[in-house]
Amino acid sequence: MDLQTLWFILVTVLFCGFFLLEGFDYGVGILLPFAGKQDHERRMVINTIGPVWDGNEVWLLTAGGAMFAAFPNWYATLFSGFYLALFLILLALIVRGVAFEFRSKDERPSWRRLWDGAIFVGSALPALLWGVAVANIVRGVPIDAGMHYAGTFFDLLNPYALLGGLVTLALFVLYGALFLQLKTDGAVRERVERVARAAWLPVLVLVLAFVAFSAGQTDMFATLNVVKLASLAIAVVALLAAIVAILRKRYGLAFVGTAVTILATVVLLFGTLFPRVMPSSLGAAYDLTIYNASSSQYTLQVMSVIALTLVPVVLAYQAWTYWVFRKRLTAQSHLEY
Repeated sequence: MDLQTLWFILVTVLFCGFFLLEGFDYGVGILLPFAGKQDHERRMVINTIGPVWDGNEVWLLTAGGAMFAAFPNWYATLFSGFYLALFLILLALIVRGVAFEFRSKDERPSWRRLWDGAIFVGSALPALLWGVAVANIVRGVPIDAGMHYAGTFFDLLNPYALLGGLVTLALFVLYGALFLQLKTDGAVRERVERVARAAWLPVLVLVLAFVAFSAGQTDMFATLNVVKLASLAIAVVALLAAIVAILRKRYGLAFVGTAVTILATVVLLFGTLFPRVMPSSLGAAYDLTIYNASSSQYTLQVMSVIALTLVPVVLAYQAWTYWVFRKRLTAQSHLEY
């Protein structure tokens, strides 16, 4: 395995971690106004992700840093071509982070409703736009011979990409509902249980539509290999298992199944790209690949030593954090956030 392939795998792992952990964060934020009818209930909802949400976002920062260092041409083309979409995501995440900190600074209901609305918007917008962005990357965007994005923002709002956005939005809502079902009690738990039992059917319909649309809009199924076949099979089986678990009220298993579905889907999408990182809709000659978009060999060597040394430490620390805050929250919880 060459270093370009190794770093493509590492970037894939980082995005897997981001969507796995931030996915239920987004879902919790989207469900905040619906799961919590009273202030103490909404505080309990926020407290479920209070100790971990900012750590979950670090996966995105690390993925962006890895792209910048390992594949600078990929980073430059992506962030210039998708500038407005990524700016909206960044703005939403900033507003969301500020809202988590500010809502408890004043007890006035109007103040808290303002920041609760900010958490909702700051969660729903990225959940939608990430699906739009990833679908566009897999589908291909106009990239010219100079590795420049030759389209506009509105070119990104094509039907296939918008469908991808709806898939991630619906999937994260289901994921967040299952997470809250495991982490809360009382009326909040009952409400999110109803959400989970209502959300699985729209998720299934949207996923099936996206897979069918992918056959005509991408080369996902043009050439099949072990990685793509395995990830597709795992994603399908895990999603169906999650649905069966929801119907049987086995919400822990449903949460695990949804998590595996998200992981397998990310692997499938990156496996569809490889060895490309951004296909060009103007012709295969203009595709960005792991070779024409990468840094020098020396840079990749230094990065590999650092990453393979520190990543296990980071993973161990985050696993310990989740273990510490593993208990279910109740209305009598004293944690204020």
